[in-house]
Amino acid sequence: MDIVRNVSLEKYTTLKVGGNADYFAVVKSLEEVKEVIVFARDNNLSVFLLGGGSNILFPDQGFKGLVIKNEIKGIDMEGGENRDDTSVTVRVGAGENWDSFVKFAVERELWGVENLSGIPGTVGGAPVQNIGAYGQEVKETIVAVDTIDMRTGKEKIFSNGECYFGYRDSFFKTEEGRNYFIISITFKLSRKPNPNISYKDLKNHFGEMDGSDIKIGEIREAVLSIRKKKFPDLQIFGTAGSFFKNPIVTVSKFAELKEKYPDLPGYETKGGVKISLAWILDSVLGLKGVKKGNVRLFENQPIVLVAEKGSTAKEVGEFAGSVAILVKDRLGIDVEWEVRRGASDTDEHK
Repeated sequence: MDIVRNVSLEKYTTLKVGGNADYFAVVKSLEEVKEVIVFARDNNLSVFLLGGGSNILFPDQGFKGLVIKNEIKGIDMEGGENRDDTSVTVRVGAGENWDSFVKFAVERELWGVENLSGIPGTVGGAPVQNIGAYGQEVKETIVAVDTIDMRTGKEKIFSNGECYFGYRDSFFKTEEGRNYFIISITFKLSRKPNPNISYKDLKNHFGEMDGSDIKIGEIREAVLSIRKKKFPDLQIFGTAGSFFKNPIVTVSKFAELKEKYPDLPGYETKGGVKISLAWILDSVLGLKGVKKGNVRLFENQPIVLVAEKGSTAKEVGEFAGSVAILVKDRLGIDVEWEVRRGASDTDEHK
């Protein structure tokens, strides 16, 4: 394992912006994680943990400390692939590509993550964000998260309940939770077909088809097709996918908004009603495709921010902030970023 000085971070994030890390290391095993933690401690360095870089905005001045990129691989099916149980436990290295893992599960007809096809990033980022799409959330299949405490070097396994999953949220996004380096995640997937096409886009895709007749591979292909239309190509554009969270408002606030905007989509959830920010940005504020400098809201899905070539992290942050202010001023709703800032005080570790 090499620890390198002054590494550009823009090539390690899907937004393709950001300055240099003072120190940068790639770890591929538990032993290397422990080694690099000792290096950071001995040199009194702040630490940032990086997976696929699909949900991070590093500042133009970079990161003053050590960025550790997680490339711990491996997929281990408990008992092998020939068991006849109704479910199977799969332990996956945090550095595995998320969509490659979904493809692995779908090819073996293991149900539970197929609706999460096409989400960029690594497996280790899945529990941090509690990633979700098209009617599924990753918390529904996670059994345990194996970690190492960067303060002590001790290993700790978190159960599903100890992860405190919420909407695009978890214990690992808290100040305390950021001290834990995720090594692997254990999933429980079903061998019994359980198609979920409740989400509007999937319903429209499959039309009158009986859900029980839909194969797992067909759901994956449908999700990939829908995402291709809604999201820009990561190989071409700088983007983090959905930049903002859909707001959750109180029942009374939703009723107030619904009276003014009858077509506003809303879905009951824990804590209130989740409303569609994309619909608000398009139908209320007319911001779909709006551009300032080198940054714009994607013309096919306005909750997605696109950073064009030549853009800076400052531009991205200011543009996203201006969108949030417009929503607040017009509708009285606070908008949160789904994207993490890559160098705020709460994102750094000692």
